[in-house]
Amino acid sequence: MSMKNVSRPTYSYLILVIGLIVIDTLLAWSSAAISHLISPTLPAGVTVIALAAAFMVVFTLWFGLYGALAAYVGSLFGASLFGGMSGPVAIYFSFAALWMVLVPLAAFRIFDANVGIESRRDLFHLVLFGAILNNIIAAAWGSISLAMGGIITWSAIMTAFVPWFAGSAIFTIIIAPLVLSRFTPRVEKSKVFVRTYWF
Repeated sequence: MSMKNVSRPTYSYLILVIGLIVIDTLLAWSSAAISHLISPTLPAGVTVIALAAAFMVVFTLWFGLYGALAAYVGSLFGASLFGGMSGPVAIYFSFAALWMVLVPLAAFRIFDANVGIESRRDLFHLVLFGAILNNIIAAAWGSISLAMGGIITWSAIMTAFVPWFAGSAIFTIIIAPLVLSRFTPRVEKSKVFVRTYWF
């Protein structure tokens, strides 16, 4: 195998991850900004307009752990650089995005669900693991992280959890099936589509 063939996927995935980080960061920041315009009393880091959540799930189902890495870093940048959250809090807070995308990725791979959402079974897996269970975990992690970081009080955890979970779940249920069913056939033909976790 020539050196050119070996290094080409590496550069493709590097460019992919950088692009996804930029997109995820902008989506996280804009989701938070729009949410706080609609409801200024929301705690920092909590969104009700969760465009980022839906697309982070989509990107991870298409690009595997590269998408998951981008979701974590995009959330980190979105929360700390653009969201005003301190660095140490943002580091553990952003694991919420990682759990949010790893749950559906693992479920789709374990249960051999089709990312193109070609059946009711595929849609069931997306809704259960990509919108409900994953966002329960993410909203719980994120809300507890906000309390640990002193951004909200411990008594306000449910005030953060409910809009976080509802916004993320609803937007993922609306956006992800449409995007996955429409664009997966095209993405599958690309060199960076990931069928397992890394390749």
